[in-house]
Amino acid sequence: MANTVRTYGGLKPLEYMNGTPWNGKVREYLIPSAEGTATFIGDAVMPYTAGGTAGTIVNGRDCEGMPTCMQAAAGDIFLGVVVGFLPNQDNLTQKHRLASTNRIALVVDDFNVLFEIEEINSGTALTSTEVGLNALVSVGAGNTTTGLSGMVLDNGSEVTTAASPLRIIGLVKRPDNNYGLGAKWIVAINDHSFRAGVAGV
Repeated sequence: MANTVRTYGGLKPLEYMNGTPWNGKVREYLIPSAEGTATFIGDAVMPYTAGGTAGTIVNGRDCEGMPTCMQAAAGDIFLGVVVGFLPNQDNLTQKHRLASTNRIALVVDDFNVLFEIEEINSGTALTSTEVGLNALVSVGAGNTTTGLSGMVLDNGSEVTTAASPLRIIGLVKRPDNNYGLGAKWIVAINDHSFRAGVAGV
């Protein structure tokens, strides 16, 4: 049976490497207005150049010294994954972070968390032989209605190279998920800002 292709969603936290459920812990990061790329829930992010500057106030929150981040590109060293934003008090229906605006993101930055991500719906589908290898994301446009990321797992990028950002852990085991384009995979952040990557098997 063909997999249901959702496209929007990016990376979703599942559990810790030891098998315990993800407990919802996040860290607040400022995405500064100097960053010109829109950011969505499920986007992988990387560190920005510096912490929040003195006098930066976002919806009443003092962001001086707050860690900062920005949307990551395919092969960057990942810091974590955005799972939400603090409300924009000027537009409470705004689910994503508009380009070139200050917004506080809620980021899962623990490298022990495993994530679910959808395989891109093109190219050659991943199989059992790719489990244990490292891979890149493909960065697609986010959905401005739902606020969800367009990042997917790039099925043409699997390598043993330690510098690749994701490690393929295995296929998500659900009745509606099988090997094939659009499959959902469990991945870990391999090359992480807080830990060097290791070679794929």
